[in-house]
Amino acid sequence: MRSCRPIALSLLFILAMIAVPAISSAQIAVDVAVTIEPPALPVYDQPEIPGPGYIWTPGYWAYGPEGYFWVPGTWVEAPAPELLWTPGYWGFGDGGYFWHEGYWGPHIGFYGGINYGFGYVGVGYLGGAWRGGVFTYNTAVTNIGSVHITNVYHETIVNRAAVTTVSFNGGAGGVVATPTAQEQAAAHEHHIAPTTAQTQHVTAASTNRALLASVNQGKPAIAATGKPGQFTGHGVVAATQAGKEFRGSTNPAAVGKTAPGGAVHPDVKDTKAKEKGRTYPATATAPSPPVKNAKVTPPNAPKATPKGPRPAVARTPPKAPPKKPKQG
Repeated sequence: MRSCRPIALSLLFILAMIAVPAISSAQIAVDVAVTIEPPALPVYDQPEIPGPGYIWTPGYWAYGPEGYFWVPGTWVEAPAPELLWTPGYWGFGDGGYFWHEGYWGPHIGFYGGINYGFGYVGVGYLGGAWRGGVFTYNTAVTNIGSVHITNVYHETIVNRAAVTTVSFNGGAGGVVATPTAQEQAAAHEHHIAPTTAQTQHVTAASTNRALLASVNQGKPAIAATGKPGQFTGHGVVAATQAGKEFRGSTNPAAVGKTAPGGAVHPDVKDTKAKEKGRTYPATATAPSPPVKNAKVTPPNAPKATPKGPRPAVARTPPKAPPKKPKQG
């Protein structure tokens, strides 16, 4: 466990922090990795904000027994004043892709340099800020719509970095980014786990087959929602296009299948994960805990031949052919 840095907070924030569950800044690493890269981020519009006090949490690709599935972006109420959302991200290392869970904290931490859009340009958050205990929105990147919100400002974002839909950090084709000094400091601060509404949102997404990448080809019909878990009706926004051509799984045995016994998906392998903060993306049906050093046999694979000498097998001598009668 890492020690928390002293942070100057208002009395209201301190009292609120006591009332919500906390997680340490360093999470337990799980020795599993997904062996295929996450799909590109789809292109979609931000739904109208439901009301004051909501903070945008961008959509992302999560992983379950049937492969990658889309968790729609949504508006979420912060668990306490002065808290900001640091999105989770996929990072490549040790031969696979690991998921780094998002969290609430007083400052935005490192999220892989991923450009999720709507203020999350890869570093920090430019969609709004807390001012005097009230969240103020930047209308340059926030869809206020017809909602009456008075705490707003307009600040054009100049993003000189290359605009990309890549959804993971490191590895071949991944975003090249490392934590800044400010992000490293934020990693040592007190963090708050995703809210109940957020975890229920992920669970609902994991059970919706339309959100599977293998079904929607990287272009989900439910790309974003006005509120967590509301996948129909007002506030639901569809993706306008996939981030790039969907290549699907590189493992033919993984398409639409679950590993034998539900222990480990064919696209998941064991690895010696030493870096902290990496976790297997849990879903309602994901294995918990994963089986360490489990070996997965793809369907229709030839059976392994046991090592060592084969046991002797008694053989029955063949019967002698019947004698032909002598011709007279």
